[in-house]
Amino acid sequence: MKAVDIIIKKRDRKVLSREEIEFFVQGFTRGEIPDYQVAAWAMAVMLNGMTEQETTDLTLAMAYSGEVLDLSEVVPIAVDKHSTGGVGDKTTLVVEPLVAACGLPVGKMSGRGLGFSGGTLDKIESIRGFRTDLSKEEFIHHLRTYGLVLTGQTGDLAPADGKLYALRDVTGTVPSIPLIASSIMSKKIAGGAQAIVLDVKVGVGAFMETLEDARQLAELMVAIARLSGRKAVAVLSDMNQPLGYAVGNALELREAIDTLHGNGPEDFYEHCMEIASHMLVIGGKAQDLREGRDLAEEALREGRAWQKFRTLVQAQGGDVSMVDHPEKLPVAPFIEEVYAGQEGYLSAINAREVGETSVDLGAGRAKKGDPIDHAVGLVVHHKVGDFVHKGDLLFTIHASDRSKLMQAKERLLAALSWSIAPVQPLPLFYGVIQ
Repeated sequence: MKAVDIIIKKRDRKVLSREEIEFFVQGFTRGEIPDYQVAAWAMAVMLNGMTEQETTDLTLAMAYSGEVLDLSEVVPIAVDKHSTGGVGDKTTLVVEPLVAACGLPVGKMSGRGLGFSGGTLDKIESIRGFRTDLSKEEFIHHLRTYGLVLTGQTGDLAPADGKLYALRDVTGTVPSIPLIASSIMSKKIAGGAQAIVLDVKVGVGAFMETLEDARQLAELMVAIARLSGRKAVAVLSDMNQPLGYAVGNALELREAIDTLHGNGPEDFYEHCMEIASHMLVIGGKAQDLREGRDLAEEALREGRAWQKFRTLVQAQGGDVSMVDHPEKLPVAPFIEEVYAGQEGYLSAINAREVGETSVDLGAGRAKKGDPIDHAVGLVVHHKVGDFVHKGDLLFTIHASDRSKLMQAKERLLAALSWSIAPVQPLPLFYGVIQ
């Protein structure tokens, strides 16, 4: 086989065989197929798409380009969740201990934030000493011993995906739905997942801005799971406004802690319950979503989910006093409240603008490897559909210097849209694909 023949075949909208895809992925991983040929192939995929079977073959070829964890000796079923990324999405910090407290072990490899989308690892690293660089042996030990683990992905897992992602980033092929789906699912399969709940975000603060694209991605990932002998369910959730109120690492961690104590924002609480219920059903702990929700609510109410979170922090070297006393978490030197200069109904809170403002404050990174400030960020005190009186609190901005604070204030006020007529609240979910 020759790489150029595979590029031409995809250029001409023909279906690639499993052998052709494996040859191409293996050659790229070993450095035998150069970047320029892979870039040409990625653009052909971007323009012409792939079938479900092709995308599954690509996913498995990338998953098996490195080490694949086998967790069958460790847990009865390896359950994972994945969010396609958004603004204020601290769901893993609540859902993982919640599900583990119901007796379903969860071993999770999470990512860092990039662009306007926050990353779970950055949030949990607001806790002094918390380790996110566990080895494979430590990952397995923690999963077996504590029933939960939250760490970064090791370089041995799906190396082809890392190489291909870097190339997609500079060749205009990031939006390709088959390439997105195979990237996500290859990492999940390499991490040992047998059952996966996919939280696919939809809206201006998501990578999938339209419901049509989000549904297409969700259906493709569920198909990949089915064709590779795994289980998956996808939830389509709203990301036109931030999830919860807090945006920024330590601020989001505090909100997750509040939620584990039963005091979180209503939309975020509902979101966590929905995801946890699906995980409990797909993991065989509940017969249906109603039973799953009952189990999750009981674990939260009895404090078992909170105790699991404390166990996670202690097991991975974190200073547990910082979660017992969240006032010990990093605090920004400049904190300012912003009040409404008008009254009316909020008709939009642009999630992307809010996320990018948080990045500009220092809470995120413009490019891989940038340092982040765990203390900075913002709190949005209202939701779409709320009636706001003149003088009501709109935002609280946490900044490292005054000039950044003033820029953030201007940008956040511009991110709001107002209406004199009543506005319907945004839906939390748009559907489930299984």
